[in-house]
Amino acid sequence: MDKNSLIINLMDVTFAYPGGAPVLDELNLQLHQGERMGLMGPNGSGKTTLLHIIMGLLKPSSGNIEIFGKTVRQEKDFRSVRQRIGLLFQDADDQLFTPTVLEDVAFGPLNLGKSQDEARTVARKTLASLGLTGFEHRMTYKLSGGEKKLVALATVLAMEPEVLLLDEPTAGLDETTEKRIIDILKGLDLAYILISHNIDLLMEATHRIGYMIRGKVSVDEERIPHTHIHIHEHGRYAHKHGLKWPDKKY
Repeated sequence: MDKNSLIINLMDVTFAYPGGAPVLDELNLQLHQGERMGLMGPNGSGKTTLLHIIMGLLKPSSGNIEIFGKTVRQEKDFRSVRQRIGLLFQDADDQLFTPTVLEDVAFGPLNLGKSQDEARTVARKTLASLGLTGFEHRMTYKLSGGEKKLVALATVLAMEPEVLLLDEPTAGLDETTEKRIIDILKGLDLAYILISHNIDLLMEATHRIGYMIRGKVSVDEERIPHTHIHIHEHGRYAHKHGLKWPDKKY
């Protein structure tokens, strides 16, 4: 892809939590404008850590990070990054902290310098775009799990980000709400990285899928993980299928 379209560029990034082995080990990752990337891997493989590294919430022990064409290292470098990249946390309760839905969704625009009236207008428009008109004065702690996830997404989109980082946006949701979120994501004109264990979601909502293993991201454009249905004798008994994850790194 055109280097000028490069949004996120992680080069040989290594990170370990205190006293532990590296979670990310000389990891390389690129995301370009308009690209939708899926990311899967076992629990504890570093998927969430990777998103937090991109947002500057964690600091790598080595490697380089370029975002929007600029090297970012210090907290001051990431402040502008957080104005342009939206992070949806895996747990919606980590994102919602004010009494009402409208206050929560307006909080981001207020932090970006909009007036109270402007922020509330943006919040109402964002809620309407997600089919949440009428939620403005609902108490956030009384929302269902699916409603919380949708409102959390609204808080991110209200900041009008250029890129999204989505950590398990449909985990634990019913099929109807999951489809609603998938349709919303597919309708966005944004680049994003989407973490999920749901391969069907990734196949539908992303352009390519990476797999995190041994601290790195592997992907092979011709051998993308997929679901299939098969029937054979003795299928009820424990059995194995050959599986080899791609070796290509980026």
